[in-house]
Amino acid sequence: MARYTGPKSKIARKFREPIFGPDKALERKNYPPGQHGVSKRRGKQSEYAVQLLEKQKAKYTYGILERQFANLFAKASSKHGITGEVFLKLLEARLDNTVYRLGIAATRSAARQLVSHKHITVNGEVVNIPSYSLRPGDVIAVRERSKSLEAIANAVAGRKLNKFSWLEWDANELTGKFLNYPERAEIPENIKENLIVELYSK
Repeated sequence: MARYTGPKSKIARKFREPIFGPDKALERKNYPPGQHGVSKRRGKQSEYAVQLLEKQKAKYTYGILERQFANLFAKASSKHGITGEVFLKLLEARLDNTVYRLGIAATRSAARQLVSHKHITVNGEVVNIPSYSLRPGDVIAVRERSKSLEAIANAVAGRKLNKFSWLEWDANELTGKFLNYPERAEIPENIKENLIVELYSK
């Protein structure tokens, strides 16, 4: 499965946000990468550059490449509601993202790997497609034979209390439920979806 495998700290510094999780390099160097570092004069960005940067941030945050991102945006555009908000709801409904939100994996890339390696079930059936789109009422669980995996045990042990109202979690059974699509105000990601909509509207 195609995915971004390059340097993550460099990308986090580009956006000045820990989009891949806590990053010590970002804490030490809270300025964009480049040989001139902080001293380099950076001109004012064009409207297109700002919109493109926001789109790239969303792609890196959710771990999606260009074609998948464009297809999902097209799907959001065809639905009722505010396109940008619908788009973020569809991103949140991805199976890999939900596995991450439930705390079964420490990062989205780890969640994607668990799904790809057939450690996760949806409504009792093994699903190995990270981009699988969940619907309200779907039950996500760790496969019985995978419950003893160290990566899963460590992630679950370190998880915080469920703070996402659209998800339900049973720590004893290692199962979660996708209750409903989240409202925009509930999604914690710092993404200005209106800029992405403007970019695709050109």
